[in-house]
Amino acid sequence: MKVLLAQPRGFCAGVVRAVEIVELALKKYGPPVYVRHEIVHNKRVVEDLRAKGAVFVDEVDDIPSGAITVFSAHGVSRRVVSDADNRGLEVLDATCPLVARVHTEGQRYAAAGYEVVLIGHAGHAEVEGTLGQIDGTVHLVGSVTDAKALEVRDPEMLAYVTQTTLSVDDTRDIIATLEKRFPKIHGPDVKDICYATQNRQQAVRELVGRSDVLLVLGAKNSSNSNRLREIGEDMNVPSYLIDDATGLQPAWLTDKKTVGITAGASAPEALVDELIAKLRTLADIEVEMLDGVTENIHFKLPKQLKDFATANAAE
Repeated sequence: MKVLLAQPRGFCAGVVRAVEIVELALKKYGPPVYVRHEIVHNKRVVEDLRAKGAVFVDEVDDIPSGAITVFSAHGVSRRVVSDADNRGLEVLDATCPLVARVHTEGQRYAAAGYEVVLIGHAGHAEVEGTLGQIDGTVHLVGSVTDAKALEVRDPEMLAYVTQTTLSVDDTRDIIATLEKRFPKIHGPDVKDICYATQNRQQAVRELVGRSDVLLVLGAKNSSNSNRLREIGEDMNVPSYLIDDATGLQPAWLTDKKTVGITAGASAPEALVDELIAKLRTLADIEVEMLDGVTENIHFKLPKQLKDFATANAAE
């Protein structure tokens, strides 16, 4: 059996930064460090950080006054920021800079008097944070059907922003529908979909073209991981989203000569290694990594951790 690995796959720069913020906070301040919601959507990452002393909570009300607190990579609403301030929490903001950019764009449109359309999935942590960052009227649109049904106050004062982890193809269709209905709408095409999401989706298209079955490592609540699985299904290749190697069903591999593997942007590379090891127990395999984009993007750490990180790296 041949095993093909997508390139790129796994951790993006925003996830690397978020995990590093929690780890550095634990080293600098000592445990416990409180994290509002999962720092990223991956059980292995959360469990590893919990073992080091991170405490994950649903709301800032669950955090003792004055405690070291990290906001997750998905971003938070202004209400959460205010609640943390009122409780005297020292906050380390791990919001992905690309998510923060969407917040800024939405705020800019709202301040100029536009109604804002947020293209995204209801209930997702990033969407909840973005909705809570934009003043004025915000319409959540998650599909072409939603776009066709959208009613607005003034079609000439309308703008849109997008969740960063959407399907590029689906988002392009939604934008096209909005532009057809509201020709004066303002927005960034698909540029708000982050570089890592786009790179991983393109890599999966190339991977699926050469694979008999697709295995995606990622959490069930990970938006970008779900999109990778959906791309495989859309290309008529059996595609499965699994948390780790224990989720692999040998029956999926029956009569399959080539297995494609990728990982969502919050899935560590260790999960890929473990899945390959599991496959080796089932068949003689040959592993090949496909050519693809090499990502060299790094995001700055919060000011509270910059000097400590530099000193820690020098040791």
